[in-house]
Amino acid sequence: MTTYTELKERQEKEFNAFPMVFAFNDKQFREGMEKLGLTVSDTDKVYKNNYGGIYRRTDSELLKKLLERHTDELTTAIDKDQDGTGFIFSMFNYELANHEYNYTYDITDTINALGLTVEEINKSEALINGLRLAKKDQFNQD
Repeated sequence: MTTYTELKERQEKEFNAFPMVFAFNDKQFREGMEKLGLTVSDTDKVYKNNYGGIYRRTDSELLKKLLERHTDELTTAIDKDQDGTGFIFSMFNYELANHEYNYTYDITDTINALGLTVEEINKSEALINGLRLAKKDQFNQD
């Protein structure tokens, strides 16, 4: 079984290998365009996202497929965990810790990070059980 951490680390490595640069000032923009094999005036050949990312328009389909595959892998891993004690538990446990649940007692950021809704969780006994176990585990750690 792959844990959520293993899946997340592999997907992060794949995403980081995608030809995208981040620019928050003119110098970074110039350097980034050069790294993409473009000139500063080639702005018609790139897309910019809301997070400072810049990538070639010709790579947009690759990015779309990468993100869709990552979503499908997460969904498949969730679906395979029938009782919530494996992948689902590791998923919730990781994200609860990442969003400081044991300080805030708020699961909103965890749910948002996973792209889930409260309604989706409440429809699945496995998700309910995995979340319950992970919340309990957050307070049993030293």
